[in-house]
Formats: sequence, structure tokens, C-alpha cells
Amino acid sequence: MFDHVKFGVSDYAASKAFFLKALEPLGLTVVSEGAPTYGVELSQPEGNVSLCLYQTEAKPAPLHLAFMAESRQQVDAFYRAALEAGGKDNGAPGLRPHYHANYYAAFVIGPDGHNIEAVCHKPGA
Repeated sequence: MFDHVKFGVSDYAASKAFFLKALEPLGLTVVSEGAPTYGVELSQPEGNVSLCLYQTEAKPAPLHLAFMAESRQQVDAFYRAALEAGGKDNGAPGLRPHYHANYYAAFVIGPDGHNIEAVCHKPGA
């Protein structure tokens, strides 16, 4: 459905560092970058969907961003990396059966208060 999602951040350097580290276990890397007011585009190497961040003076509205993980191990790795990058716990890795039986996810709060999630919908090994 999406080609890319672009949103403003209050501290470009901190947000870029956070998202790069937190999303590295999911395979996202920088695919292009301009001045902070233009921003950075993150995607998987052969991906066709991207996340773009740019510096803004406006207070960003909190978002809920959910990223697809290929395995529960990727969800676990995302959670550890996001906490190491300065994210705040908002739900440790685990099943969320109230969504569906195989909904395995972890949640962290990022630099601008965004709820960042990694989710795997596959049955456990």
C-alpha cells in the first residue's frame, strides 16, 4: 500500500541514530540522505517501501509505527537494539493473543514519543 512514509523529528541526529540502530536487526539501512531538512530514507536493501525522517521545528505528533519482522528472533533483536539506542520499554517481546494467536511483538518509545513496534505474524519455531 505505501511507497514511503515521511515524518518530522525534533532532533534529526538523535532520531536517525535511534532508527538506524533499532531497525538494523530488521535489515533497514540508509538508501539516500540529504540535508537534515530534507532528511534520510531508510529501507531494506531490495525493499520497495521506505521510512523517511527529516528535521522539523514543529512538535511532531506521536505515531505508532509497526515494522514487519521475518522471525520472532528479529523481534527480540529489534527490542534489544532499540533499548540500547535509547528507546524506552513499552512492551517486551511476547505473544499478543488478543490480536491473533501468532502475533509476536515488542514495543518501544522512540526519541519523539513515537510508539515503535516490530511484529512477526508467523507461528513460533
